[in-house]
Amino acid sequence: MIRLLTMLTLISLITMRFAPAQEVLRAGIIGLDTSHVPAFTRIFNSAVADNQGDLGGIKVVVGYPGGTDFPASRDRVARFTEQVRGMGLEIVQTIPELLQKVDVVLLESVDGRIHLQEAAQVIKAGKPLFIDKPVAGSLADAIAIFELAKKYNVPIFSSSSYRFYPGLLALLNTEKVGEIAGAATWGPCSYQRDTPDMVFYGIHGIEALYTLMGTGCQTVSRIKTADTDLVSGTWANGRIGTYRGIRKNSADSGAIVFGSKGIVLAEKNGSYADLCKAIAKFFRTRVPPVSAQTTIEMFAFMEAADASWLRNGAPVSVDDVLKEAQVKAKARLAEVEK
Repeated sequence: MIRLLTMLTLISLITMRFAPAQEVLRAGIIGLDTSHVPAFTRIFNSAVADNQGDLGGIKVVVGYPGGTDFPASRDRVARFTEQVRGMGLEIVQTIPELLQKVDVVLLESVDGRIHLQEAAQVIKAGKPLFIDKPVAGSLADAIAIFELAKKYNVPIFSSSSYRFYPGLLALLNTEKVGEIAGAATWGPCSYQRDTPDMVFYGIHGIEALYTLMGTGCQTVSRIKTADTDLVSGTWANGRIGTYRGIRKNSADSGAIVFGSKGIVLAEKNGSYADLCKAIAKFFRTRVPPVSAQTTIEMFAFMEAADASWLRNGAPVSVDDVLKEAQVKAKARLAEVEK
């Protein structure tokens, strides 16, 4: 019996040693102006070195600095470029150069206003693409990106890391909550010029809200003061979801759900690694974990919030905002298809 177990152990070790290695996909990063860039590079490349299953198989090899006049980009691009250069990445000066060297792409540019322009080059080259939040600088551009990806049959998705935090996901399909009747999320909310107010940083909490509530928001209302935003949405069957954006005082992030069986606060856990696992799986399977419909409606929610504020907090129809943006998206598509 002992001899048999010893033989089985040897066979197992030999099999593990000579099992075919997981194919390593070469990844490139567009936009080296956010802390996500060195963080994601470290997570993916360490996982390749350690052969970690959920994160393994993706190696970041090259980066294109990019950058815009937006201070969060302009003032950080040189620093993060040097950081990843020191981590072994090749630095190139154009997106076409990068595309020649990679299998998959992470679009990390912190300024969403240039995402359509950058994403179009990747999509036309047929490379699977992850776009870090925000997917674009406007709802029209977001729609144009997904339409372009559909036309060229290229898998893409966009998300904040919040969507994949275990503490948030634990609120879904749990007996403690039952059926979700509503949710509230909150967190820091600074703005960026020339984009909807919620897009730059409020998007984190709104992504969490959509993770809990799903799609189907019908109207959006917003109250804004010097220090705080309160955005509320009404979903089908009278469900209400709210996001509180904080610009002063304590600005920790959080979420709570109101269910048929209980009211439950999300545990505070999660990291960039949770998002990176989703990205790695997406690049291997080419199946987006977040649908285009979800991301587009979430963006419509944020643009509707701006429209509501301009109307002194009056409810704004999400469908109306979408219809208006679809007209603009056609023009934006025509521009990038020239």
